[in-house]
Amino acid sequence: MYREDLTGISGAHPDTIAVIKHFRFRRLPVEGTLYTSTYRSTLKTRDGNHMSTAMIGMYSELPLSVSCFHKLSYDEIWHFYGGDPFALILLYPDGSDVEIIMGSDIVKGQKVQFIVPANVWQAGFLLPGGRYGLFGCTMAPGFTGSFFEAGVENELIERYPRRREDIVRLSVNGSAVKMPEDFSG
Repeated sequence: MYREDLTGISGAHPDTIAVIKHFRFRRLPVEGTLYTSTYRSTLKTRDGNHMSTAMIGMYSELPLSVSCFHKLSYDEIWHFYGGDPFALILLYPDGSDVEIIMGSDIVKGQKVQFIVPANVWQAGFLLPGGRYGLFGCTMAPGFTGSFFEAGVENELIERYPRRREDIVRLSVNGSAVKMPEDFSG
């Protein structure tokens, strides 16, 4: 249901297409990121959800893969795996914001791992000039669509006017703020 052909994009670099094919990426509903689920714990929480989950994702220019601003009910651990650096923009409840660069050049301050706290708006995108950035995200308790809320562009701009350009550029979710009810990851 959430599949689209991502391998025949005109102008996409062969390396990018090879990564898409290898991981069998699909597009995450609402958020826009290319991803594949790699782990769902067999242990369950009291409410029946998976105790933990993991996924691999990719940001790219072609096909466009970015993450709209969204927040999760629990902490999310990000891991940089390879390719080109990408940015995570975080908008905190107190009105502050920060940009984190995920990548392998730790001498330049890039992060190979970063924790996005629960209830912090987050969005991500590939830095200009890159082909793709490969990453992973893990959560405990495990990700479910019920933990996800996408931001509404005008509300985020009002609260975080300094990040207006990023908010407009990354508002790929239209008016959707929740994952589809039948989405299982």
